[in-house]
Amino acid sequence: MAGANTLEFTDANFQSDVLESKVPVLIEFWAEWCGPCRALGPTIDELANDYQGKAKIGKLNVDNARDTAMKFQIQSIPTIVIMKNGQVHKKLIGLVSKSVLSGAIDSAI
Repeated sequence: MAGANTLEFTDANFQSDVLESKVPVLIEFWAEWCGPCRALGPTIDELANDYQGKAKIGKLNVDNARDTAMKFQIQSIPTIVIMKNGQVHKKLIGLVSKSVLSGAIDSAI
């Protein structure tokens, strides 16, 4: 369950919500069955609150958005991708701390 400010990215909205975004976007590629993904969830929700208005923070369920996951060659989850101006700015794999994620977002702002 995502927080109030955490976005849900899908194959259908990825172009408009991520690639055409005027602000940096953090995407967590995840799945319901992934334990580390669930552990990272509260951190993603905190970041969504912290960066409201400065960056978009959201999740993309790889089981429901297979086309986008394949396009980004997601082979391990959780994978965090920071997008800036429609391009990959940074890619992090595995359970990552909030401070590392904040630093990655800050570097894109």
